[in-house]
Amino acid sequence: MKKLVVVLFMFICCVSVTKIEAQNYDNAVGLRLGWGFAGSLKHFFTEDLAGEGIVNLRNSYLGASYFSVTALAQKHNPINDVPNLYWYYGGGAFAGFFSSEYTDSSNVNIGIAGNLGLDYTFNDIPLNLSIDWIPSISLTGGHGFGAEAGGIAARYILN
Repeated sequence: MKKLVVVLFMFICCVSVTKIEAQNYDNAVGLRLGWGFAGSLKHFFTEDLAGEGIVNLRNSYLGASYFSVTALAQKHNPINDVPNLYWYYGGGAFAGFFSSEYTDSSNVNIGIAGNLGLDYTFNDIPLNLSIDWIPSISLTGGHGFGAEAGGIAARYILN
């Protein structure tokens, strides 16, 4: 049900877009919380096309650990009547490394990922916030489709 609400909200945002405006930063670096703890680097190649790199680390109480690197391309679009708020979509690839002391196993996941989210930048301070969903498909070593990834990011704007 939560996913349906998010999809409907994003659809409404898509319908409300009428003009393209430029994001007001080029580079930002920060932290992400969600399905693990991650670092995030975002760079705008053009006014509305960004790339985001995510390095994620998860540990469980059962002795399992997961490390992943994700690269995403994102198309940003303004939301009318809300300055500095953009919705974005895109996709990319990931590589993940899993190991478990409990089951004495490990594997490597390589796959593709989608991306859908909201991005907000403050006027008075160099801070960017985003919330997104990152569904993925593991092509090797994984469990196929996964819809549990995503998170909230806070980034310091470098320029």
